[in-house]
Amino acid sequence: MSGELSPIDKAKFVAAKRASDLVEDGMRVGLGTGSTAAWLVRCLGERVREEGLRFRGVPTSTRTAELAREVGITVISLDEARWLDVTIDGADEFDGNFNLIKGGGGALLQEKIVATASDQMVVIADAAKRVEHLGAFPLPVEVIPFGWPTTQALIEEMLVSMDVMGRNSTLRMTGDAPYVTDEGNHILDLHLGRIGDPRQLSLVLNQIPGVVENGLFVDICDTVIVGFGDGRIELRDINTGETENERLDFVENENMFADLGDWKRD
Repeated sequence: MSGELSPIDKAKFVAAKRASDLVEDGMRVGLGTGSTAAWLVRCLGERVREEGLRFRGVPTSTRTAELAREVGITVISLDEARWLDVTIDGADEFDGNFNLIKGGGGALLQEKIVATASDQMVVIADAAKRVEHLGAFPLPVEVIPFGWPTTQALIEEMLVSMDVMGRNSTLRMTGDAPYVTDEGNHILDLHLGRIGDPRQLSLVLNQIPGVVENGLFVDICDTVIVGFGDGRIELRDINTGETENERLDFVENENMFADLGDWKRD
């Protein structure tokens, strides 16, 4: 497998592999959406098959639910689980305070609900996702379809008073049609360049009529597991302030990740 993966894919894999070790029998686990989260689901499926691991997964999208069932993970809804032991998910960006931008894969609403319904949230990412300031990655904002141009105008007007570098926004598209989330909403991607105060921006965005939720995750993430292309892994815990460094040796595998080509982000 190591010969078939790019350095970024290797980094995502080692982070996901390390995070999969955190799951124990009987846990209720939130399963994120995106390319890195898909590696996690595959790694957990391997543990289910080879070790007999038994846990229940709460997916954050229909795509993740389908993949989890495919690899043998027991899938339940958040309504059934009510509360989770841990959620493990990717991120489009994270800063030194563990603030995140998420939603590149289009599932930010379910991802935020599931993450906040957990005892802890673990983020898995390649090293390129670590930034000094959030905002280089477009900030997704989920909005209802009704009157979305008005919502967009209100957002751009509000951004004039925010500590950001840019104020442009675009409606996310799928071909010639607007992208539709699992909840039937649209996504506006805000091209901000730099976000000076993620907490303030998140609070103000969610007060705008038509906005359902935004992709800023503030005070939600507890641990970040960063993978590197050479197999190194860095674990950072915001609660203890500790950082651990490990290394994972690559082992050839029967191409268990060959069908992940559609999982582009996070």
